[in-house]
Amino acid sequence: MKKLKRSSRLVEMTQYLLFRPHTLIPLTTFAEAYSSAKSSISEDLAIIKEAFENEGLGDLVTLAGAAGGVKFIPRIPKQASLQIIRNICQQLEQRERVLPGGYLYMTDILGQPFIVNEIGKMFATYFAGRDIDVVMTVETKGIPLAYATASYLNLPVVIVRRDNKVTEGSAVSINYVSGSSKRIQTMSLARRALKEESKVLIIDDFMRAGGTVHGMMNLLQEFRATVKGVGVFVESGEVNEEEHLVEEYVSLAKLTGVDEKTKQITVSPGNFFDDEWGVDEG
Repeated sequence: MKKLKRSSRLVEMTQYLLFRPHTLIPLTTFAEAYSSAKSSISEDLAIIKEAFENEGLGDLVTLAGAAGGVKFIPRIPKQASLQIIRNICQQLEQRERVLPGGYLYMTDILGQPFIVNEIGKMFATYFAGRDIDVVMTVETKGIPLAYATASYLNLPVVIVRRDNKVTEGSAVSINYVSGSSKRIQTMSLARRALKEESKVLIIDDFMRAGGTVHGMMNLLQEFRATVKGVGVFVESGEVNEEEHLVEEYVSLAKLTGVDEKTKQITVSPGNFFDDEWGVDEG
């Protein structure tokens, strides 16, 4: 227990909350840590709540009762998200990103912590109100996005492998059709990696027809798991609706055209921005 000035206490409490999103923290945790009355702690939390809301950091929800406390829910305003995505779209439209075969290079963007964290915060904002146990992705480029999303939702991450690793023990493997190459490929998940009947959020970096995501959905059936949502960083707009293997998903950006000859690339905000959304803790 320690006695601090209110200014110092506010800094410590803010940091404590930021590093424990979606976690119910009893008021007694702070009262005992700072040898303060609950009334004083409540006043501190009111100041932090106002600051969070004014700065667009998220919501501080108070739950009354003996089992109550406070819970920090990270959130990013829609307008701020749109500004970030528009900037990312401009970066993705750089001519030198066109690769042979009409592919788009974006590994460098996924290597920037600030961008990855903001992407994770957007997905966490959208899916915050859903009952989710784990965030899933397939190796490799979707991994940083999955971890960023999971950090804001305070959830574990499960990684689907392209092949079975001996170090992960027995695994479930399935074949799936890649949406880009139309080839039969294999993905696997260690039996110990996911509990049966888990509720899963799928996050991926790119989706064309949705073959990889659809493969993960089929793999999850082997674990009797439920897909609670699908979020993709960039989707291809060059695929007809009837070719989509995934019906419900959220995309942050949409690649609507790549001309390999002229090096012309067109990227726009995804369907993430089509509808109203917000945080709902139910």
